[in-house]
Amino acid sequence: MMSIENKIIKGVKDGIQSLYGADVDEKQIQVQQTRSEFEGQLTVVVFPFLRASKKGPEQTGQELGQYLKENLSDVVENFNVVKGFLNLVISSQSWLELLQAINADEQFGFVSATEDSPLVMIEYSSPNTNKPLHLGHVRNNLLGSSLARIVAANGNKVVKTNIVNDRGIHICKSMLAWLKYGNGETPESSGKKGDHLIGDYYVAFDQHYRQEVKELVAQGMDEEKAKQEAPLIKEAHEMLVKWEQNDPEVRALWKKMNEWVYAGFDETYKMMGVSFDKIYYESDTYLEGKEKVMEGLEKGIFYRREDGSVWADLTKDGLDEKLLLRSDGTSVYMTQDIGTAKLRFQDFPIDKMIYVVGNEQNYHFQVLSILLDKLGFKWGKDLVHFSYGMVELPSGKMKSREGTVVDADDLIAKMIEDAYQVSKEMGKNEDIPEAEAREIARKVGLGALKYFILKVDARKNMLFNPAESIDFNGNTGPFIQYTYARISSILRKAKEAGMDLSALTTLSNQITLSEKEISLIQKLNSFEAAVRQAGQDYSPSGIANYCYELTKEYNQFYHDFSILKEEDDNIKQFRLMLSKCVAKVLNEGMGLLGIEMPERM
Repeated sequence: MMSIENKIIKGVKDGIQSLYGADVDEKQIQVQQTRSEFEGQLTVVVFPFLRASKKGPEQTGQELGQYLKENLSDVVENFNVVKGFLNLVISSQSWLELLQAINADEQFGFVSATEDSPLVMIEYSSPNTNKPLHLGHVRNNLLGSSLARIVAANGNKVVKTNIVNDRGIHICKSMLAWLKYGNGETPESSGKKGDHLIGDYYVAFDQHYRQEVKELVAQGMDEEKAKQEAPLIKEAHEMLVKWEQNDPEVRALWKKMNEWVYAGFDETYKMMGVSFDKIYYESDTYLEGKEKVMEGLEKGIFYRREDGSVWADLTKDGLDEKLLLRSDGTSVYMTQDIGTAKLRFQDFPIDKMIYVVGNEQNYHFQVLSILLDKLGFKWGKDLVHFSYGMVELPSGKMKSREGTVVDADDLIAKMIEDAYQVSKEMGKNEDIPEAEAREIARKVGLGALKYFILKVDARKNMLFNPAESIDFNGNTGPFIQYTYARISSILRKAKEAGMDLSALTTLSNQITLSEKEISLIQKLNSFEAAVRQAGQDYSPSGIANYCYELTKEYNQFYHDFSILKEEDDNIKQFRLMLSKCVAKVLNEGMGLLGIEMPERM
């Protein structure tokens, strides 16, 4: 079905031709929502047509409005002109047809990918295997996962990928601490998640290491030297060398402990509703990166310094010089990223690469983009660094082992428990079986967390306040979920009263709609544009804000109009279809944020 906007654009084009004998490019025809202080729903900007009409904006608007009213009478009911803006009153019939089309479209607002669609790879999460996921990872995972859904909803093929930092000195620190102080402790014997267990040993290493440094300083050693000479750090470095030399014992321990961590990560990812199509490991990619750097060295893209280290000179690109291989031949993060890019490019025909990484890495990705381009990766120059700000809590922490980092599992568990308690205090759980109440609390707690994080412009630093996020009023996830549950209840009651809504596909055209009802249909219709815009801007917050605006609009309608008690059956059917479409669009919109919608609350 041709949209109302498109019908108007075609009508304006025909009108300019008929009235003034001029051909106007459709791109010049601007149709926008009418400002609330004027009568009408859609406005045509008249100024681009003055050259064709050779008349003032007021007269041109009047003539064009009259033409549309006469020749597009099924759509344009009336018009008025305000200073070169032609405000159109659209017929109720057009809005009813539009609502029926939204109701019938199972994937309203989304574009399906085809075989020829571009392939977009999105990297997010990027954890270290020496500690559990924390609040910063939560923002990263929620942004990456939502972005993947939004990019797919815009007709792209999407591959979700993760790069796990599973090698290096920090990994050896947890391994060494476990060997020294662990007494063979396992996730099974301790009852701890594997990632938490390993995180505890990373902390234990740090505590013992600080003590050793303190003792050496007390013996008269300089602090910087003490940090290098402490026996623990020396042992950790020796272990790293053995790991790089493929020492069977060190490798076996590394593999065992990493598997504990991955099992822990998987539980957290599953709880968050986050998944990946392909996971890469730095232990596999760092050698590939070295190889690629050596290839660049041979081609003269990079150069070697006297100490044997390899560098890229990016001064001509307005940046500085960048180390790629240390003098001892070991790689840096940049080398690993080049190696990962090489493997990904072998695995997938990538058209666009998006990295979801915090804004402290902005410079790193500027450099990576130039290096990949120099090394011949076709998407290198256009890679997207989806840069986001830091997330903090009002207290700076909630619960944590080190006393500084907020653990993701603790945070999720607390959000779900808080949602359960808030519902209980409000008396919302009274008629609901315990198991269902717990399941609703899971959806609401996670919905609160996800919405609170995703409604903020990703580029900004943010303060996450758990207490504020679980509020059934205001710009929160539970407010939107509660409205969805309210509509579900209305639809259930209609069904119990014998109304078959699934069979309701056409509405009577004998209905005159109020401004509020038209406004709500218009808001529904703009979901498509919101999804397109969020795809262009890589902006989950755009979708969150759309869902909030739609919810507010529906609640005003619900407050002002009766639905089930409406005596006119035609109007009742219309309002039920309108409510059903709002629920559908809220479900789709919140689904793009990874938020589940409860049928009752």
